[in-house]
Amino acid sequence: MSDLPLIDLKADPFALFAAWMSDAEAAEPNDPNAMAVATSTSDGHPSVRMLLLKGVDDRGFVFYTNLDSRKGGELRANPHAALLFHWKSIRRQVRIEGPVEAVTAAEADAYFASRSRMSRLGAIASDQSRPLDERSTFEERLKAADEKYGDGPIPRPDNWSGFRVLPQAIEFWQDRPYRLHDRAVWTRDGNQWNVTRLYP
Repeated sequence: MSDLPLIDLKADPFALFAAWMSDAEAAEPNDPNAMAVATSTSDGHPSVRMLLLKGVDDRGFVFYTNLDSRKGGELRANPHAALLFHWKSIRRQVRIEGPVEAVTAAEADAYFASRSRMSRLGAIASDQSRPLDERSTFEERLKAADEKYGDGPIPRPDNWSGFRVLPQAIEFWQDRPYRLHDRAVWTRDGNQWNVTRLYP
C-alpha cells in the first residue's frame, strides 16, 4: 500500500530524526530544516510561526531568536514549546513537544558569529515583533549599524540568543494511501524512551 517501510519501533528517536532529515535535505526544494514553533502565554493563549532548526543532538532541538520578541517573551513566561517538521516532498512529518532551556552564551556566540554579516546587523537593528512606523526607519537603523561596525567584529546583542527544546515526546508520521497513515510516538520516562504505534 506504500513504498515507505513502516516506522521502525526499535530505532532511537534522534537517529530516526537524523535519517528523516537527511532524506528531506535530499528532496526538499528549500529549507528542509524549517519548522513550525508553537509557544503560548502563561495563561495558555497559543501562537505559532516558522523558524529554522539550527542544531540537534541527544539533548534537544535548538533555534535562535530575539529574546524580546513575542516568542521570546512567551518562552520566558511559559518555558514549553512544540515543533512541527512537515516534509511534503517525502510525505513525512515529525512533532516534538517539551520544556525549553536557554542555550549557553558560548553556543549563542558561536552561532551568531556563523551568520552572514547582514543577518548579524539585522539582529542589532531590529526590535523584532514590535510596531514599525515605516520600513525606512528599520533601513536607517540597519545603515547606522553598518556604519558603526564597518569591517570589524559585530558583537552578539544581549537580547539575541537561543532555546533548546528538551523533547518529552517525539512523534513520527508517514503518509500512506487512503489516509491509513503510519504513526509512532516516543515518550521520555527519565532517561528511557518508550515507544507506541498510534492509530492513524
